[in-house]
Amino acid sequence: MKKNLLITTLLCFFMFSGFAQERNKERIALKHGAHREGKRNDAAMQKWREYGLGQFIHWGVYAIPGGQWNGKTTTYAAEWFRTSGLITHEEYDNLYKQFNPVNFDAKEWAKQAKEMGARYMIFTTKHHDGFCMWPSKYTDYTIANTPYKKDIVKELVDAYTAEGIDVYLYFSIIDWSHPGYYSGGNINSPKIKETFQSGGDYNPFETEEQEERYEDFKSFTRNQLLELVDNYPAMKGLWFDGSWDVAWVKNAAWVDTLGMELRAKHPGLIIGSRFRSDELGNRHVDANGDLIDDYDQRYERSLPSTLEDTKGFDWDCVMTIPENQWGYHRDWSLSYVKTPYDLIEMTVKANSLNGNFVINFGPDGEGNIRTEETKIAKGVGEWMDVNREAVYGVHNSVLEKQDWGYSTQKGESIYLTVFNKPMNDRVRVKVPRSKTKDMIFVIEHAEFISGKQEAIVADGGRDKYGSYYYDIVIPRKVSNKKEPFVIKIKLKEVDRGSKADYQKAIT
Repeated sequence: MKKNLLITTLLCFFMFSGFAQERNKERIALKHGAHREGKRNDAAMQKWREYGLGQFIHWGVYAIPGGQWNGKTTTYAAEWFRTSGLITHEEYDNLYKQFNPVNFDAKEWAKQAKEMGARYMIFTTKHHDGFCMWPSKYTDYTIANTPYKKDIVKELVDAYTAEGIDVYLYFSIIDWSHPGYYSGGNINSPKIKETFQSGGDYNPFETEEQEERYEDFKSFTRNQLLELVDNYPAMKGLWFDGSWDVAWVKNAAWVDTLGMELRAKHPGLIIGSRFRSDELGNRHVDANGDLIDDYDQRYERSLPSTLEDTKGFDWDCVMTIPENQWGYHRDWSLSYVKTPYDLIEMTVKANSLNGNFVINFGPDGEGNIRTEETKIAKGVGEWMDVNREAVYGVHNSVLEKQDWGYSTQKGESIYLTVFNKPMNDRVRVKVPRSKTKDMIFVIEHAEFISGKQEAIVADGGRDKYGSYYYDIVIPRKVSNKKEPFVIKIKLKEVDRGSKADYQKAIT
């Protein structure tokens, strides 16, 4: 068995090596593209790779209006409320004077996250409005000047770290509160990107004065990031947003230097692909097809369909519970709200494609995690408490995708998470074909994770292509439950001629 699993692993290696070879064709000399080819494999990154499930928290002064103002409601994302047209900028920019989350309890949040099964947490230290949830010494627009006054970032880093949950700090490059901030357009616009890439002298700034003010903004941004790294050494990485601004992309060399400075100050720091671009304006992946920084952050509210889609990169998916609300919105009736089982299925799908899955929460202005989110976290946590073995530290399995759900693997154990329960109460499993002519794979052992109940395995025959199938019988006490369930199996390679006797012995 080990020999054939090794062969399968090597096949995956060669497949991903093919991706690398494809990226290496006609390589362009870049000064500020990816600084490595292939995955980062130090201990910090290996731990990141094994998280399985995480939590995102979007929280700031935008939680006070909660998507509503003067009797009007926006369907737009609540954390962008300053741009909704329902509130003046002056009104919004003074909301911090009301920010006093008296019900906020960092320890309770951390406890709930742990019970949900989260292994890491991402927290918004500063969103696009520029309000800082820590007492930054570089601006007055911070938590220190609210009625609450206390350092929320410190409270959360301390509480989550105490629960064994790693903390990552979200930081928005966009800062509407800073006088030197300037966008210059969105590099994702095809016309802008084409213009940008057509010549190295492209300048997004309209005036020299505007460009000079942006230099002040760059210094401000650098100072705040170094401040975060200094103030919260227990945090594990930085999660960036808003780096699509052409003005930021234009400064690729400066951003690259800043990234190296941050890494030097905090060894092991993990940074996703949203921080910077190469000098040609390519974000996430550089002009040679190599991943910029440590993991792919393009899966926001979406998941890749196949392992090939991931290009062999490390990646995670961040997901809202409503369709598009990250921050607190008072009205959840505006869109579909995901159920615990929706989120569990997305989690296992992500794990089966070698990714992590992150569920977002948006607390209200008083520091409460809304009742609906608490119930959802509880539902996810109850399932994780039984089935976490199929989520933590797993990777894509040797089985191909099958209609009943998704499979993950850790060592020789393969986990079948069944979301589509067959009507005949038999999970049909297609096993890999042996690379050796006279050998086949059989299911050596199968058990239901819930209750550690051994499963009955029956011969399911073979198809015209020579692939073998096995039927795992679902007992009534599992079949009668609504939730998805997990079957752990182990494969063994046997001589083709002894297959019938072997299978008869284990059924």
